[in-house]
Amino acid sequence: MRVTIFGSGYVGLVTGACLADAGNHVICVDVDAAKIARLNRGEVPIHEPGLDALIKRNADAGRLEFTTEAERAVRHGLFQLIAVGTPPGQDGSADLSFVLAVARTIATHMSRHCIVITKSTVPVGTADKVHAELTRTLAERGSQVEFDVVSNPEFLKEGAAIGDFMKPDRVVVGTSSARATELMRALYEPFIRNHDRLIVMDIRSSELTKYAANAMLATKISFMNELADIAERVGADIEKVRIGIGSDPRIGSSFIYPGTGYGGSCFPKDVQALIRSAHEAGHAPQILSAVESVNSRQKRVLFGKIQRHFSAGIKGRTFALWGLAFKPQTDDMREAPSRTLIDLLLGSGARVRAYDPVAGPEASRLYAGVSGFELAKNAYEAAEGSDALAIVTEWQEFRSPDFERLRELLKEPVIFDGRNLYDPATVSRFGLSYYAVGRGKLLPAA
Repeated sequence: MRVTIFGSGYVGLVTGACLADAGNHVICVDVDAAKIARLNRGEVPIHEPGLDALIKRNADAGRLEFTTEAERAVRHGLFQLIAVGTPPGQDGSADLSFVLAVARTIATHMSRHCIVITKSTVPVGTADKVHAELTRTLAERGSQVEFDVVSNPEFLKEGAAIGDFMKPDRVVVGTSSARATELMRALYEPFIRNHDRLIVMDIRSSELTKYAANAMLATKISFMNELADIAERVGADIEKVRIGIGSDPRIGSSFIYPGTGYGGSCFPKDVQALIRSAHEAGHAPQILSAVESVNSRQKRVLFGKIQRHFSAGIKGRTFALWGLAFKPQTDDMREAPSRTLIDLLLGSGARVRAYDPVAGPEASRLYAGVSGFELAKNAYEAAEGSDALAIVTEWQEFRSPDFERLRELLKEPVIFDGRNLYDPATVSRFGLSYYAVGRGKLLPAA
């Protein structure tokens, strides 16, 4: 199969590398010449476990190419995947300008039948707009070229994206064309041979499925954070509650971990876009609005605990911060809870000394020149001489620290744990005060 992918960001790179690994000839095209130059030098601009090796293997084999030449890329592919960004506008709606620009580019250069696939996360009705843009541009050219428009949303988790693509739990295809269905099945056959999980539906249902999936997961997170607040007020332990309800198969244990809120490139943007789409359709989505409201509040929860503990004020104090990425196994800091906490601390006159296993370079870019923010080389360097420790991302290396060493390094022996990594009684036995999320009242140092 010959595949063209517009966009060499997270979705485009993972999709391109995985499709190439199945033997397809894939060309990734991007308008960012610097990014394409880096990729052609073997430099992968994002952190995703296993992606560097996967790209190198397929680029060396000649199955994966990177270019800025749109005309060559369009003429190459039977499949034309649109995997560009859909950033939120000021009103929360998805900006489709990049998607429609790609549609115009495809129509400008296409000379034979192709399948135009919206891989980007887009509102319901986007495929219709893509179809109209293709038709309009072809008419302006005076050309009559057959094409199919297909919705094929991605369901990749950052940090586990390659496994998600290679062994998908579902492949959603939105189309009314029997020909397009057959070709899409052929494209995905290497990944679904053992378990045929291709789900074909109409285009609008496919578009809504992606938003619905992310909104449901975001809802579970906000619901647990709401329960955590209640647990804290009534003296219950949300971790025990989580285990109790997670054992019910109707609920399950996934995405019911309380913490400092969700972030990243998907959940915040997609919930906002779905809210906006609902309003445009004449519906006020009460649950989705509450999900967003709870999440916004939850990102401030550690700061509130810090303020209450240091009741005399935090100006001039230094806080160690473990974890910058919005989740482990990525360097993505978009909408990360760490950024909210950092901004609140710096805005209150405190200093932040942060450490993250992989997101350091991204933090350096985001906070370049910002007074009061510094990066540490390791977790204990961040803690040394700090007034307290705050944990925001649940990296594996933070799960079993040397508590005795921490007590000696910190000016005041206190931990603010936004991910409930530790047993409160254990931390207390090492002489550290421990604030977690939804675990009842403060357990003081023993």
